[in-house]
Amino acid sequence: MLDVATRVPPARSAHLYFPEIARFAGNSRSDWFLAFLEQFPTPASITAFAKEEFVSAAWDVVGKKVSKARLLADIYETAGSSIGLPLELGSPAIAMFRMMLAEGRSLIRQRDVIEAKAHAVLSENADYNRLRQVPGIGPINAMTILAEAGDLRRFGHHRQFLKFCGLDLATHQSGQFRGRTMLSKFGNARLRRAFWMAAQVAIRQCDNSFRAKYERYIARDRDNADLKRKALTAITAKMARTVHAVIKTGSDYRPFFEGPIPSGRTSLGKGREGASATL
Repeated sequence: MLDVATRVPPARSAHLYFPEIARFAGNSRSDWFLAFLEQFPTPASITAFAKEEFVSAAWDVVGKKVSKARLLADIYETAGSSIGLPLELGSPAIAMFRMMLAEGRSLIRQRDVIEAKAHAVLSENADYNRLRQVPGIGPINAMTILAEAGDLRRFGHHRQFLKFCGLDLATHQSGQFRGRTMLSKFGNARLRRAFWMAAQVAIRQCDNSFRAKYERYIARDRDNADLKRKALTAITAKMARTVHAVIKTGSDYRPFFEGPIPSGRTSLGKGREGASATL
């Protein structure tokens, strides 16, 4: 149920008909974006209007976005130079596309219901509340972590927890052949996926160490897809280490850029007992 309810059609579903629209998607919670595509699935459905007419027609669809007029003007200009396929709005392809969008919006609504139920059940749980302090971790991911990992205090070291999640490093070797070192992926796939999703959310938020580390990682080549994947993998592992630290030490997560400490690890701040949670 959780796996299904947290999935929505990716923005790349629109690539065939309007490739450039993907950059406006934001995140998987962008119901406004799917609603917009339902109404304006192709560049031609936008440029059929004069600019002012389009802005008026789409005004209520995009919700309470900041700088709404600028956003819609940008979308209009983007549509004017799009390389999307010139499909008619009444074509079977567009009808199927709209069915996918409707399903995506339905999944978003299902997820909202599950999140509300998860929070209602776990709102008094101290571990749940500490997990919610970590950037990128919402009610469903927090519930998944608690359900799949159990009591994280049983892991004496964060490396044990990383191994449990399959986020530890392993080198495949046969005889004298030594392969590349990469994630083992032998652990709990549902936990690994929860941390991967949380990492993707965290790097899009402002002022947190996950985004800072990701930006440092990709700074040398921001257009390198392989580098971005490796960076997100590193953030996923950092997310798991952080979660283990705040639960094991009982310390609150402090939302600031963490600095190195003499041990070489990273301080997350101190809880009421003065215990420092570290990565």
